Amino acid sequence: MSSIQGPAIFLAQFMGEFPAKPQDHELSRLTRMVQWAASLGYRGVQMPTNDASLFDLEQAAHNEAYVAQVLAICSKAGVRITELSTHLQGQLVAAHPAYDELFDNFAPEALRGKPLARTEWAVAQLKLAAKASQNLGLTAHATFSGALLWHLVYPWPQRPAGLVEQGFAELAKRWLPILDAFDEAGVDVCYEIHPGEDLHDGATFERFLQAVNQHPRANILFDPSHFVLQQLDYLAFIDLYHPRIKMFHVKDAEFNPNGRAGVYGGYQDWQDRPGRFRSLGDGQVDFKAIFSKFTQYGFSGWAVLEWECCLKDSAQGAAEGAPFISAHLINKAARAFDDFAGAATDAARNRRILGLE
Repeated sequence: MSSIQGPAIFLAQFMGEFPAKPQDHELSRLTRMVQWAASLGYRGVQMPTNDASLFDLEQAAHNEAYVAQVLAICSKAGVRITELSTHLQGQLVAAHPAYDELFDNFAPEALRGKPLARTEWAVAQLKLAAKASQNLGLTAHATFSGALLWHLVYPWPQRPAGLVEQGFAELAKRWLPILDAFDEAGVDVCYEIHPGEDLHDGATFERFLQAVNQHPRANILFDPSHFVLQQLDYLAFIDLYHPRIKMFHVKDAEFNPNGRAGVYGGYQDWQDRPGRFRSLGDGQVDFKAIFSKFTQYGFSGWAVLEWECCLKDSAQGAAEGAPFISAHLINKAARAFDDFAGAATDAARNRRILGLE
């Protein structure tokens, strides 16, 4: 069997297709979504936690009966929860004031326009997620790092000496108590390496690791689509960071530069940008090579479809995702292919072969 588990699907992009209904009882919406995922061939679901009508994070952290209900619903549908996601809450752990207005929608309405209270809420949400993950028997968690430095990503004007170091020190100060809470829960925090976050490539992840003293729970959610848009070598990234990669978003993308725009995109919408997210198989990501790398390094996490595409309908993308992932899972070889030509040996025979006797 493959050491990589799958296929699974991140539910966040499909929540709008399964809105809460006035007649719903608790967990009706979850029931509909996991049944839909199972009907398409998915064995796992990655769970967003920003909408209590789908999944109530606070109850999952404190209410054993609620956890048992959630697990029973998933089991009956034939799927497992692979990980919880706090992408939106993680973004608010560190948000530069320039983005306050844009990120306010990630927080409860009562906290909008109150950045300090909003950050406190976000930190509390992550700690709830640690406990909820533990209660659900999960070992990894998906999130964003947030960003204090993203507006400085291009070095103009010249950055003052020590500014970047100070920014990462503050980011680490905010995340260390959260990482410790996840450590107590026995769960890895997997930061999606993503533009718009202070952790957006290998160099920034290394800075963060240094700032959090190589914390064992600071790990990576690998999504090759974001590396295509940055023109970063995603296969070499696996070689460098595979010990810290604990989660995998299977998402496709393409990069087609032209005489008008490149990596920065020219403020154009997604259809017109050179870098675009695509449905699985429609972009440029070499998934055969990625699954081979992960098999080589013994990755045992889930292969989770994150569907985002500027052209294809979401229903089609979801339907195509499960068979695509299944076709890329590799049953790791149990023996060497040339065993048929081998022979028993011992130290004395080896010495003769080496010409030592």
